[in-house]
Amino acid sequence: MNGTKTALITGAGSGIGLALTRRLLSENWQVVGLNRSAFPAEDPILQVAARERRLREYRADLADFRQLKQALELILAQESRLDLMFNNAGGSLPEIRYSPQGRELHYELQTVAPYLIMMELKGLLERGEHRKVVNTSTNAFAGLNHFNSRTLERPDSFRKLFGPYAATKLALSLWTQEAGPPLFAQDGITVLSVDPGGNNTINPKNRAGLPFLLRPVMKLLFPAPSKGAGLLYDAALGRQDSVSSGSYLTKGKPSPLKFAEQGAEVLARVDEIYRKEYKLSLFPGSG
Repeated sequence: MNGTKTALITGAGSGIGLALTRRLLSENWQVVGLNRSAFPAEDPILQVAARERRLREYRADLADFRQLKQALELILAQESRLDLMFNNAGGSLPEIRYSPQGRELHYELQTVAPYLIMMELKGLLERGEHRKVVNTSTNAFAGLNHFNSRTLERPDSFRKLFGPYAATKLALSLWTQEAGPPLFAQDGITVLSVDPGGNNTINPKNRAGLPFLLRPVMKLLFPAPSKGAGLLYDAALGRQDSVSSGSYLTKGKPSPLKFAEQGAEVLARVDEIYRKEYKLSLFPGSG
């Protein structure tokens, strides 16, 4: 394993994350998957890579601090370095749900968990070569007319895809923009948020989070997840030297964020959760 580049991908078992996993493996990368669900058992490429230890899997519900902490401790104990990190896990739910910690589930999974993972594994990134974090965002928040960072944890209304899903992805991009330059420049780590565009990521087992009218449009008109994976790949490994840390990329180019004045508040809150709740939490079997 010495000398081989390693990427961590959350949500690597399906959709864009799976397409990205396959591409990196085809280019002789090692992939560390941090997933809630297992990799497809019928995929021979993945199975061979797993047997050869080029693909390594850690399982956790990322919105559950108990599970997440145990998985991250295993990664810290068993992995020597990370060259890239893709915070890709996410999803659109059919209604408001709450995490075991009591916060709205989109927010916990898509805004808070990526920050926790990045901060906990920062030391492994510092040992890597590329030292990039790519947070999967969306352009779904382009249509938001209102955004209140103080209601992310307990929303007062709900819409499929264009409600908490879009708002918490915007919050992810806002903290990325705030954290990118000051927190990581001295360590040579670049942090980006990237819109992977529209992709046909419909899962026949779980389509409830999509608006009804969007389902046939996505199935017929949206490209395969490999398109979105390609945009994440290019953000991490393409010619993006002129893109500053903290940038939000859509269609491969930096784009301004709406409600940027709330970015500092978003970052302050996720950092508070990390330092005052996650770091101080003690679970059986964890340090």
